[in-house]
Amino acid sequence: MSINQILIVGAGPTGLVLALSLARRGVPFRIIDRNAGPGLASRAMAVQARTLEFYDQLGFANEFVSRGIKIEILHLREGGKDVARLNLGNFGQGLSPYPFVLSFPQDEHERFLTQKLQALGVSVEWNVELSGFRDNSSHLRCLLEQDGRKETVDFRYLCGCDGASSAVRRDLGLDFKGGTYGQLFYVADVRIDSEPSADFFINLNHRELGILLPVRTGTKRLIGIVPEALKDRADLTFEDLRPDVEKLMQISVEEVNWFSVYHVHHRVAEHFRVGGVFLLGDAGHIHSPAGGQGMNTGIGDAINLAWKLADVMLEKAPQTILDSYESERIGFARTLVKTTDKIFRSVVNPKAGGKLLRRWLVPHLLPLLSRLPFVRRGIFRTVSQTRLHYSLSQLSEGKAGRVRGGDRLPWVKSTKYGNFDSLKMLQWQVHVYGELDAAFCAELATLGLALVAFDWSDEAKRAGLARNAFYLIRPDGYVALASPTQSAAVLTNFCKTRELRCGAK
Repeated sequence: MSINQILIVGAGPTGLVLALSLARRGVPFRIIDRNAGPGLASRAMAVQARTLEFYDQLGFANEFVSRGIKIEILHLREGGKDVARLNLGNFGQGLSPYPFVLSFPQDEHERFLTQKLQALGVSVEWNVELSGFRDNSSHLRCLLEQDGRKETVDFRYLCGCDGASSAVRRDLGLDFKGGTYGQLFYVADVRIDSEPSADFFINLNHRELGILLPVRTGTKRLIGIVPEALKDRADLTFEDLRPDVEKLMQISVEEVNWFSVYHVHHRVAEHFRVGGVFLLGDAGHIHSPAGGQGMNTGIGDAINLAWKLADVMLEKAPQTILDSYESERIGFARTLVKTTDKIFRSVVNPKAGGKLLRRWLVPHLLPLLSRLPFVRRGIFRTVSQTRLHYSLSQLSEGKAGRVRGGDRLPWVKSTKYGNFDSLKMLQWQVHVYGELDAAFCAELATLGLALVAFDWSDEAKRAGLARNAFYLIRPDGYVALASPTQSAAVLTNFCKTRELRCGAK
């Protein structure tokens, strides 16, 4: 019996990034999607700094950024006038090579990733649907269907990246607990009568919320709440909303390219892994659009799982390492859903508390707080997802300086991309900032581990790293082991207890 390796179901950003990460590591897989091709609607647009750092590892961050629109200025507006102007680009200076939010429409995003996958010799199998699967312990027997033709194929692992209505999650019988917000939202891509701008606008008043941001050159995305009096209309169009929207945002809409209404959900699946089946992206978690986190979280899922699957397939790690996927990602998803839920409910609350938040606290208190450097850094780290860590993971140990096992490797700008350059190797590596110990270097050579050494610098100190310490870096750019001394025994014991062959070819 021939068993294929990995089946990826769903070719949205999450599935495509998983595919790219596996392809770059030489791991065989198939990727299918029930649709005829990449999406045609812009949908999710905000691409955060951590996602861009992952794309830098995959070798195409700069090209990706050049095709999007950097959003560095946020305007808070009340009654059509600015009450605050925040320079978001300053919030992340020195913390990431990408101290901004990038606006890049999801349809273009998917086409870009599809092209990168094709350049690696892999094509998405469009119009192919997973009709069902059965777990046979040693493998998963999957039924695929295309144009009425059925195919039964065995796979070792199945990755459900098939969205909020995931067939993979449904067939697993997993709960998808959460709820749906009562408000109906509108979204529209339009051309407006104004000077070109790459700024982000949040329009507030005592009862309304409206967001305007760039989509493509000359096109703006409008997002807001449909008035109660209109939300039950089955034939709602933008023309029904135009007077309120134009008044709130102080714009004149010249052309409507796309319009839709939708409800916002907040849910997390009961599990992200059952045997050889994994859930990623919207198949495992959906939440409010607050902070532009959804798509980026799915991409983070893909990066996290890809290297673990690859290490198992390449016999560099035991299958037990796959247990860490759920433990590392589900906790973050639950926290994110709770946080965005609280923010979202507060902002859209029609009662007195919501009005106070929209009219006074956000426009007036936030600008004052953002003048404090630690507040700016905290906002950036949270929104950009660079704060996310895995300190409780089975793969995390130790502390050196302010950096713990499980932390994202801090960025040190010694060159254009500094200590992130070596992460493009997509493999385990050891970093030392300072002087090297000869015996430690000899042990690394025996283990076959890559050593990346940096001169000690003020930048490394400010980043929280310790001089002459060593940091074992995972293939996804997170610190696995932090040791204040260059101890070969500490390193070998860490690898031995987890059955890791980090340096294996």
